[in-house]
Amino acid sequence: MTDNIAALIGSRICHDLISPIGAIGNGVELLTMSASAGGSPELDLIADSVHNANARIRFFRIAYGAASMDNVIGRQEVISVLAATAQGGRFTYFWKIDTDQSRQLVRIAFLLLQCIETALPLGGEIQIVNDGDNYTLTGSGPRLAVDPVLWEGLTNPDSQFDHKASQVQFALLPSVISDAGRALTIIHEADAIMVRF
Repeated sequence: MTDNIAALIGSRICHDLISPIGAIGNGVELLTMSASAGGSPELDLIADSVHNANARIRFFRIAYGAASMDNVIGRQEVISVLAATAQGGRFTYFWKIDTDQSRQLVRIAFLLLQCIETALPLGGEIQIVNDGDNYTLTGSGPRLAVDPVLWEGLTNPDSQFDHKASQVQFALLPSVISDAGRALTIIHEADAIMVRF
Protein backbone atom coordinates (compact mmCIF):
# COMPACT_ATOMS: atom_id res chain seq x y z
CA MET A 1 0.00 0.00 0.00
CA THR A 2 2.83 2.42 0.85
CA ASP A 3 4.45 1.91 -2.59
CA ASN A 4 1.10 2.51 -4.27
CA ILE A 5 0.63 5.76 -2.33
CA ALA A 6 4.14 6.87 -3.36
CA ALA A 7 3.29 6.14 -7.02
CA LEU A 8 0.01 8.05 -6.75
CA ILE A 9 1.84 11.01 -5.19
CA GLY A 10 4.38 10.90 -8.05
CA SER A 11 1.57 10.88 -10.61
CA ARG A 12 -0.22 13.77 -8.90
CA ILE A 13 2.90 15.96 -8.66
CA CYS A 14 3.81 15.38 -12.31
CA HIS A 15 0.21 15.97 -13.43
CA ASP A 16 -0.03 19.25 -11.51
CA LEU A 17 3.35 20.57 -12.72
CA ILE A 18 3.13 19.71 -16.42
CA SER A 19 0.44 22.33 -17.20
CA PRO A 20 2.14 25.39 -15.67
CA ILE A 21 5.49 24.41 -17.19
CA GLY A 22 3.79 24.05 -20.56
CA ALA A 23 2.22 27.49 -20.10
CA ILE A 24 5.62 29.01 -19.32
CA GLY A 25 6.99 27.41 -22.48
CA ASN A 26 4.13 28.88 -24.53
CA GLY A 27 4.78 32.31 -23.02
CA VAL A 28 8.48 32.14 -23.84
CA GLU A 29 7.64 31.09 -27.40
CA LEU A 30 5.32 34.10 -27.80
CA LEU A 31 8.00 36.44 -26.44
CA THR A 32 10.57 34.97 -28.82
CA MET A 33 8.23 35.56 -31.78
CA SER A 34 7.72 39.21 -30.89
CA ALA A 35 9.86 41.65 -32.85
CA SER A 36 11.35 43.37 -29.83
CA ALA A 37 12.47 40.29 -27.92
CA GLY A 38 13.24 37.67 -30.56
CA GLY A 39 16.39 35.63 -30.17
CA SER A 40 17.78 37.05 -26.93
CA PRO A 41 20.21 34.85 -24.98
CA GLU A 42 18.06 35.27 -21.85
CA LEU A 43 14.96 33.90 -23.58
CA ASP A 44 16.99 31.08 -25.10
CA LEU A 45 18.19 30.12 -21.63
CA ILE A 46 14.64 30.19 -20.25
CA ALA A 47 13.36 28.16 -23.21
CA ASP A 48 16.08 25.53 -22.72
CA SER A 49 15.29 25.33 -19.00
CA VAL A 50 11.56 24.92 -19.64
CA HIS A 51 12.26 22.22 -22.22
CA ASN A 52 14.54 20.38 -19.76
CA ALA A 53 11.97 20.63 -16.93
CA ASN A 54 9.20 19.38 -19.21
CA ALA A 55 11.34 16.41 -20.31
CA ARG A 56 12.25 15.50 -16.72
CA ILE A 57 8.61 15.63 -15.58
CA ARG A 58 7.53 13.40 -18.47
CA PHE A 59 10.32 10.97 -17.51
CA PHE A 60 9.39 11.08 -13.79
CA ARG A 61 5.71 10.56 -14.58
CA ILE A 62 6.58 7.20 -16.14
CA ALA A 63 9.30 6.20 -13.65
CA TYR A 64 7.55 7.24 -10.43
CA GLY A 65 3.87 7.38 -11.35
CA ALA A 66 1.22 4.72 -10.93
CA ALA A 67 1.30 1.96 -13.55
CA SER A 68 -0.22 -1.45 -14.14
CA MET A 69 0.37 -4.24 -16.65
CA ASP A 70 -2.92 -3.28 -18.34
CA ASN A 71 -1.71 0.24 -19.17
CA VAL A 72 0.20 0.44 -22.45
CA ILE A 73 2.62 3.17 -23.48
CA GLY A 74 3.38 3.82 -27.13
CA ARG A 75 6.85 3.30 -28.54
CA GLN A 76 6.91 6.82 -29.99
CA GLU A 77 6.08 8.35 -26.61
CA VAL A 78 8.94 6.45 -24.94
CA ILE A 79 11.38 7.52 -27.66
CA SER A 80 10.17 11.13 -27.42
CA VAL A 81 10.63 11.22 -23.63
CA LEU A 82 14.12 9.69 -23.83
CA ALA A 83 15.22 12.00 -26.65
CA ALA A 84 14.01 15.07 -24.75
CA THR A 85 15.67 13.87 -21.53
CA ALA A 86 18.99 13.22 -23.30
CA GLN A 87 19.12 16.61 -25.04
CA GLY A 88 22.16 18.52 -23.83
CA GLY A 89 23.01 15.86 -21.25
CA ARG A 90 25.76 13.30 -20.69
CA PHE A 91 23.70 10.27 -21.71
CA THR A 92 22.38 8.89 -24.97
CA TYR A 93 19.52 6.38 -24.84
CA PHE A 94 18.79 3.77 -27.50
CA TRP A 95 15.29 2.28 -27.15
CA LYS A 96 15.55 -0.73 -29.48
CA ILE A 97 12.08 -2.12 -28.83
CA ASP A 98 9.79 -2.00 -31.85
CA THR A 99 6.35 -2.30 -30.24
CA ASP A 100 4.23 -0.56 -27.63
CA GLN A 101 4.89 -1.87 -24.12
CA SER A 102 3.23 -2.33 -20.76
CA ARG A 103 3.59 0.88 -18.77
CA GLN A 104 4.68 -1.19 -15.75
CA LEU A 105 7.62 -2.68 -17.70
CA VAL A 106 8.61 0.71 -19.11
CA ARG A 107 8.50 2.03 -15.55
CA ILE A 108 11.00 -0.66 -14.51
CA ALA A 109 13.22 0.21 -17.49
CA PHE A 110 13.16 3.94 -16.62
CA LEU A 111 14.04 3.29 -12.98
CA LEU A 112 16.89 1.05 -14.14
CA LEU A 113 18.07 3.81 -16.50
CA GLN A 114 18.49 6.05 -13.47
CA CYS A 115 20.33 3.30 -11.60
CA ILE A 116 22.70 2.73 -14.52
CA GLU A 117 23.34 6.47 -14.80
CA THR A 118 24.82 6.41 -11.27
CA ALA A 119 27.35 3.81 -12.45
CA LEU A 120 28.50 6.02 -15.35
CA PRO A 121 29.84 9.21 -13.71
CA LEU A 122 31.28 10.54 -16.98
CA GLY A 123 28.15 9.76 -18.99
CA GLY A 124 27.74 7.24 -21.77
CA GLU A 125 25.25 5.22 -23.78
CA ILE A 126 22.41 3.08 -22.47
CA GLN A 127 20.68 0.57 -24.76
CA ILE A 128 17.35 -1.06 -24.01
CA VAL A 129 16.36 -4.20 -25.93
CA ASN A 130 13.92 -7.04 -25.46
CA ASP A 131 13.86 -10.66 -26.50
CA GLY A 132 10.26 -11.73 -26.18
CA ASP A 133 9.32 -11.08 -22.57
CA ASN A 134 12.89 -10.49 -21.35
CA TYR A 135 14.44 -7.02 -21.24
CA THR A 136 18.13 -6.07 -21.18
CA LEU A 137 19.62 -2.66 -20.42
CA THR A 138 23.30 -2.14 -21.16
CA GLY A 139 25.18 0.94 -20.06
CA SER A 140 28.68 1.72 -21.27
CA GLY A 141 30.96 4.71 -20.97
CA PRO A 142 34.50 5.92 -20.41
CA ARG A 143 34.40 4.99 -16.72
CA LEU A 144 32.30 2.56 -14.69
CA ALA A 145 31.82 3.12 -10.94
CA VAL A 146 29.50 0.53 -9.38
CA ASP A 147 28.79 0.80 -5.64
CA PRO A 148 28.39 -2.92 -4.79
CA VAL A 149 26.46 -2.31 -1.56
CA LEU A 150 23.98 0.01 -3.28
CA TRP A 151 23.43 -2.40 -6.17
CA GLU A 152 23.14 -5.43 -3.87
CA GLY A 153 19.92 -3.95 -2.49
CA LEU A 154 18.23 -4.51 -5.87
CA THR A 155 18.51 -8.29 -5.59
CA ASN A 156 18.87 -8.88 -1.84
CA PRO A 157 15.63 -8.25 0.09
CA ASP A 158 17.56 -8.32 3.40
CA SER A 159 19.77 -5.38 2.42
CA GLN A 160 19.54 -2.54 4.94
CA PHE A 161 21.17 0.15 2.78
CA ASP A 162 20.26 3.67 3.92
CA HIS A 163 19.38 5.45 0.65
CA LYS A 164 19.90 9.14 -0.06
CA ALA A 165 17.34 11.16 -2.03
CA SER A 166 19.50 10.83 -5.16
CA GLN A 167 19.25 7.02 -4.83
CA VAL A 168 15.47 6.76 -4.45
CA GLN A 169 15.28 4.67 -7.64
CA PHE A 170 17.28 1.95 -5.88
CA ALA A 171 14.90 2.03 -2.89
CA LEU A 172 11.75 1.84 -5.04
CA LEU A 173 12.83 -0.66 -7.69
CA PRO A 174 12.75 -3.93 -5.67
CA SER A 175 9.03 -3.56 -4.87
CA VAL A 176 8.22 -2.50 -8.45
CA ILE A 177 10.11 -5.56 -9.75
CA SER A 178 8.28 -7.80 -7.27
CA ASP A 179 4.86 -6.37 -8.20
CA ALA A 180 5.59 -7.18 -11.85
CA GLY A 181 6.60 -10.76 -10.97
CA ARG A 182 10.11 -10.19 -12.30
CA ALA A 183 13.66 -10.82 -11.12
CA LEU A 184 16.85 -8.89 -11.87
CA THR A 185 20.18 -10.19 -13.12
CA ILE A 186 23.07 -7.73 -12.91
CA ILE A 187 26.42 -8.17 -14.67
CA HIS A 188 29.19 -5.57 -14.71
CA GLU A 189 32.53 -5.55 -16.48
CA ALA A 190 35.38 -3.02 -16.72
CA ASP A 191 33.48 -0.53 -18.88
CA ALA A 192 29.86 -1.72 -19.04
CA ILE A 193 26.98 -2.80 -16.85
CA MET A 194 24.11 -5.05 -17.98
CA VAL A 195 20.80 -5.54 -16.21
CA ARG A 196 18.16 -8.07 -17.26
CA PHE A 197 14.60 -8.46 -16.04
